[in-house]
Amino acid sequence: MTTRLLHPATVAAGAVVAALLVGVLLAGLAGADPLTTVSALVEGMVGTPYAIGESLNGVAVLMLVAAGFVIAYRAGLVNVGGEGQLCAGGIAATAVGTGLPAGTPAVVALPSVLIAAAAAGFAWAAVPAALRAWRGTSEIITTLLLNFVGLALVTLVVHEEGLLRQPVTSSETLPQSAPLVDGAHLPSLGLPRSPATIAVAVAVVALVAVGIVLRRTGTGLRLTALGHAPAAAARLGVPVARTRFLALGGAGAFAGVAGGMVVATAPAVLAEGFTSGYGFSGLVVGLLARGSMTALAAVAVLLGFLVSGGINLQLVAGVPATTVSIVESLIILFIAGSAAWAARRRAAARRPAHRPAGAPVETVGATR
Repeated sequence: MTTRLLHPATVAAGAVVAALLVGVLLAGLAGADPLTTVSALVEGMVGTPYAIGESLNGVAVLMLVAAGFVIAYRAGLVNVGGEGQLCAGGIAATAVGTGLPAGTPAVVALPSVLIAAAAAGFAWAAVPAALRAWRGTSEIITTLLLNFVGLALVTLVVHEEGLLRQPVTSSETLPQSAPLVDGAHLPSLGLPRSPATIAVAVAVVALVAVGIVLRRTGTGLRLTALGHAPAAAARLGVPVARTRFLALGGAGAFAGVAGGMVVATAPAVLAEGFTSGYGFSGLVVGLLARGSMTALAAVAVLLGFLVSGGINLQLVAGVPATTVSIVESLIILFIAGSAAWAARRRAAARRPAHRPAGAPVETVGATR
């Protein structure tokens, strides 16, 4: 019974329930009716096909960012720059998607947009990757600082007509890009009344591929060796600097593709705030997954659906946006804290009981 209670899935579920209860309490303190709060949250998460589709699109983005994070983390690196890499991917995807001829077929336009996004994400991460690999500079600091540069760059390109801003026809023209050509839009999954796109399928395939590479190939073994013992990995012939560079650059490419997919989803424009914090949330998903692709998918689904439910919570129940952010933070803290507690309990359960002082020691084969 105790083993089942300490199972990671049980611990995580209990942490989520506790965080949601705290969220309902906070909503009540803010003046919202608890039943209305719960109803609005559930409806925003799974209440309609549209809500489910929006949630799934968000889950796909989180999966891609987190999968890239896990690749770098396996090599002993912490990629905190998912937000900036998303921005770079979104800008590159928009530049290509708005520059293609209007009649470009999807078989050409969509791969071009996503390849450009991946290349931009890789290039954005290549700067801190090179500094870490060959100069020893902390990738945590450099990737974090580049997030702010990326967000500022998005603001710049969508406000300047000479860059990516749509043609200004009146004072009410929004500061955003023109829509991508039709062929660069992500196709729908075909679910009735649902905006879910093939981003979900792409993310699942990417997740499976990353899991196979990390667990079943020599590349995964080299990344693991480098993450655990860089000096020993170097003695065994692992090119430390190059492997670190490619691992962090690969994480950037995954985040870049995620940014391209956000831009290629309806309404298929680049605007300020288009990342919606997915880069930071993907970092959290990767950390909580602890290298497990199954756990990564589960946490991404949880946070992706919670974000969609939180939007409806603000609209229907009038709950402040900060309450949703607090619930998300509590889920993260509760899962991390309860997982650490459960791990200690399991370790204590496996530890042999202490023998009382002075108690006789029985040996195998001892005679009376």
